[in-house]
Amino acid sequence: MFNLSDMGTFMWAFFITLPLTLLIHTGGHAFFAYLFGSKTSLIIGRGGKLFQLKNIEIRKLYFIDSACQYDQLRSERRWKHALIYAGGPLFNILSILIVNGLIQASILPAHMFFYQFVYFSVYLVFFALLPVEYGEEKPSDGKAIYDVLKFGKVYKEFD
Repeated sequence: MFNLSDMGTFMWAFFITLPLTLLIHTGGHAFFAYLFGSKTSLIIGRGGKLFQLKNIEIRKLYFIDSACQYDQLRSERRWKHALIYAGGPLFNILSILIVNGLIQASILPAHMFFYQFVYFSVYLVFFALLPVEYGEEKPSDGKAIYDVLKFGKVYKEFD
């Protein structure tokens, strides 16, 4: 049961662990866009800008959302855009495997932080791959993959 003594764990999860999983997810998109010759920018959060480190913008409500923007690729191919859209879930899955492997190898302790990290990562992968629209021109990663492979529709900014 959740009670007042759990607030510290909740705050840690909400303000540290969740944004970390969002950064990894968005970083996965940016990695593949960069790999294919694009300039990228990452936006972590919503609201006004808190600060910026090169191409990573951190906003005041940094724990709510994240987005990746990219421009032209060296050569436009549907499969490249599909891999960029899949990059977020792929990086989350990779991070889950790494954390679990490090715990199994007794390099990391079986701590609540890592449990929450894996939980949020699984949550992100699941909902990112559902092929749905979250608003006009705001597809999930799964919907963006479907749209680019079936129709050739490219999204240059996505959550």
